[in-house]
Amino acid sequence: MEKRRHDYRIRNIIAVFALAGLVIAVYLLWARPYQLHWGASDEEVKRPMPGDELDLTPTFLATRAISIDGAAKDIWPWLVQMGYGRAGFYGYDILENLGSERGIRSAEHILPEFQNFTVGDEVPISPVARMVFYAIEPNQYLVWAGTTGTGGFTWALYPIDENHTRLVSRIRWTHHWARPDLLSLELFTEFTDHIAVRKILHGVKNQVEGRREPMFQQNIEFAIYVAVLLIFLVAAGLTLLCTLTWKRWLAGLAAGMAWLITWYAPVPIWIGALLSFLVLWGLRTAFRQTSSQKYT
Repeated sequence: MEKRRHDYRIRNIIAVFALAGLVIAVYLLWARPYQLHWGASDEEVKRPMPGDELDLTPTFLATRAISIDGAAKDIWPWLVQMGYGRAGFYGYDILENLGSERGIRSAEHILPEFQNFTVGDEVPISPVARMVFYAIEPNQYLVWAGTTGTGGFTWALYPIDENHTRLVSRIRWTHHWARPDLLSLELFTEFTDHIAVRKILHGVKNQVEGRREPMFQQNIEFAIYVAVLLIFLVAAGLTLLCTLTWKRWLAGLAAGMAWLITWYAPVPIWIGALLSFLVLWGLRTAFRQTSSQKYT
């Protein structure tokens, strides 16, 4: 009996590694290349930008862009005032502004007190994280750098015509594989940065164009992103702990694909909600069992 349990455990561990391996392979081959260049043209990806000199050989290099109905001078004030405890980031306020003395909602107007920064001034990213202004060229670009002077985040404005502008963001840094204390945050950024920056770009666009997204809509969207990831993690856990069948393994794989599609594919968020529901139904069907079928 003990040998049989041991064999089951080994088989389940292999199944979970195979499941995770397939999901990560799809992420590396499809999702990662797409998320690193969201919204950006080939020309914008290849174009040199201010701040590139901060890390000449980055292992994470993302260039993303959006078109805005507004001149650069209209967009600039919204960019320069961004920061935790300042105007916020116009993204997922429930996460980005939690605990801010200015409240949880990002600013909906220009804040004069946050318009006149100089190189070297701090940029609060969260209650515990700080960057600094590395370069500022009004109505053209600003660059945030890590406090150690490595890695950078560029926001640049490229006019299309008098009334339309491309807002291009570029983030570059190198993974610290030998520093577990830094690597954990970097891996978190690796998988979630796309969602945050995409939302910020849309948020800046909405502010400039005079649209206001209801906070409940932000919160529902954020909850769906969290839910679909948790469903995948639960599916992987059930695959590890329960008697293995092809039906259950495929249900776990479906949960992984639903996570990737919801987070990275260019689909409406309601499709992510529908996928979450379908995957939950599939997991319930696949893993329904009596206690005698389960081992620990």
